[in-house]
Amino acid sequence: MTYPMHETDSLLGHDKPVNENPVFSDQKLKLGIFAANCSGGVVMSHEPTGFRVTWEQQLEIARTADRLGMEAMVPVGRWTGFGGETNFNGVCFETYTWAAGLAQATENIGIFTTTHVPTVHPIVAAKMATTVDHISGGRFGMNLVMGWFNPEMELFGRKQLEHDERYEYGQEWIDFAIELWNEKGTFDHNGTFFQSTGAHAYPKPVQDPRPALLNAGASPRGQEFSAKNVDINLIALPTEEAPDYITGIKRLANDKYERDIDVWTYCLVVCRETEKEAKAAQQAIIDNGDWAGAKNVMDVLGIQSGSFSSQIEKYQERFIAGWGGPNLVGTPEQVAEQFAELSEAGMGGAIFGFHDYTTELKEFGAEVMPQMRKIGIRH
Repeated sequence: MTYPMHETDSLLGHDKPVNENPVFSDQKLKLGIFAANCSGGVVMSHEPTGFRVTWEQQLEIARTADRLGMEAMVPVGRWTGFGGETNFNGVCFETYTWAAGLAQATENIGIFTTTHVPTVHPIVAAKMATTVDHISGGRFGMNLVMGWFNPEMELFGRKQLEHDERYEYGQEWIDFAIELWNEKGTFDHNGTFFQSTGAHAYPKPVQDPRPALLNAGASPRGQEFSAKNVDINLIALPTEEAPDYITGIKRLANDKYERDIDVWTYCLVVCRETEKEAKAAQQAIIDNGDWAGAKNVMDVLGIQSGSFSSQIEKYQERFIAGWGGPNLVGTPEQVAEQFAELSEAGMGGAIFGFHDYTTELKEFGAEVMPQMRKIGIRH
């Protein structure tokens, strides 16, 4: 088949030499920055911080992480905040345009978008993803979210699908996007959720056959989706529970779909010169927490009970300090050892936030990363 000149030029990404996306590097434990594009990041608290959602700080954070040799910048996709006293995550940069800006401003780090699949059509998402992949030279990745926060779905005038149906929608969404990234010429798509006549997309992504994909599905249906489709499954589990989970999802991907999958976690890092100072900083975040906002999160997630008030309070603490993920707290040596424990549990990577991203990231690079190299989880 003969293609017009510009289409021939742009069958391109697949034939263009490109370095592998850094999330597939040979580092024993990959590292990334999480949620820096949203107010609060991973902390729901009134505790004073210098962190603000400004483009100047976004550039500083991304360029620092890039200079330190980290593998990923992963944003949170958020269209409305969680209310409460701080309206946690209520100030938030949109993640495709954020990724494009940071891709141009960095050299080596992987840059992700977080896309709520019900809020963007796969034709639009595939084109935006390809654009950022070219800007980055093949460093782009997509965090696929099925949509779970009802107020966000209501903003778009959409009815929230039942849990498993969200994954059916997401499966067709990613299948359609992959067709757009790979099919030459035009094709028709006739599915349950999407219909398209004469579909096509040029140019193709730099990465072949698609950008790197991440998903945080942890339910049985979510694990199935991750095992079938993505490169990285993102979870937040106690370290002692992680090995069984990791073994299970890797076996599912390998046995059922004949493919490999990596598992990463996300967390809050609170590192200080002494353990006492680190624990005091963590406690200050909790003591000044946005409890009303945390309750809103609990309500949305369905974690409610009048019989287990102490357990509910602990859940709220986990979201106030770390957005439900583990807290790595202590001296640089202790924090490095806690990262090592994650690696020993089978984690291939960890993305994380700080109370004050710009200041604490620089300190992390100067004090924690040398310890990580010393104990062999980074080189």
